[in-house]
Amino acid sequence: MAYRNGTYVAFHAGGTSDPTKSDIKYYNTLKMWNTSKHIDFKLTDSHEKASSVRDSSKKETLRRSLVTRLNNSKQLLLILSETTKNDNDWVPFEISYAVDKCQLPLILSYPDFSYITAPEELIDYWPTALKSRIQNGSAKAIHIPFRVDPVFDAINQFDITNKSYPNDGYGYYTLETQKRWGLV
Repeated sequence: MAYRNGTYVAFHAGGTSDPTKSDIKYYNTLKMWNTSKHIDFKLTDSHEKASSVRDSSKKETLRRSLVTRLNNSKQLLLILSETTKNDNDWVPFEISYAVDKCQLPLILSYPDFSYITAPEELIDYWPTALKSRIQNGSAKAIHIPFRVDPVFDAINQFDITNKSYPNDGYGYYTLETQKRWGLV
């Protein structure tokens, strides 16, 4: 049995490692928050818990590494930008494996929104693998803006070990909570 204490972060890389041309910039923001002495944010990154693979690695080698990382994770944090739905390779695999095999709760984080009160209105951001699992009830998810307070709170609150995550795929923080964080 895997020791599940990491947060698996998924994002659409767009076939490039250039942070100005892909959503890797948001992953790098998470790492910056984690190392900052001025931000109360801690992340146990599942990507750092398995051997690194290069983009040029064979597809099966990369898949095995992703599976190892997902098996050692307590939740999946998916960063959803306008282009995420266009990913037809690794993001759909990560979603399906996380939900179907690992039963991981999903933290769905949107950089384009400062607050979220109607997750069903964000359907245009969802890749098919996510949309089908939300609609059939197999995904348990909370939808949050990509901001330090909601990301930190969700990571600390919604994981496979404490079962406090939403019962369906449409969870979100109350408007009052988002106001308290200064998002609204």
